[in-house]
Amino acid sequence: MSKFDFVILYVEDPAASATFYSDIFGKPVADSMPGFAMLPLLDGLMLGLWQRDDVKPAATVAGGGSEIAVSVADNATLKTLAVEWKAKGIKILQDPTDMGFGRNFTAADPDGHRIRVSVPATR
Repeated sequence: MSKFDFVILYVEDPAASATFYSDIFGKPVADSMPGFAMLPLLDGLMLGLWQRDDVKPAATVAGGGSEIAVSVADNATLKTLAVEWKAKGIKILQDPTDMGFGRNFTAADPDGHRIRVSVPATR
């Protein structure tokens, strides 16, 4: 039986990316070494940050081709996060807006990986 327990992003600076994700998710960096860092996202799910030019086989895709999706409880929390992230200098790609799946905004990490924060639509 297999278990999905790790997501890896290829980044320019794993230590800087670890600091970024630790700050926005409020999770401590669990481990780091030259060229790699990781932190927990949820129980049993880790986020790995691997230095792009050390990846074997070589990575051919840069950030922005996929998204990390994060759900929040309500529109007030969504709005607060968008304001806080913007104040921290995080690039906001899309301000809070309504879409078919719910209200959301999209930000980018230092490498251009997209982070979509949303309140799921009620059906």
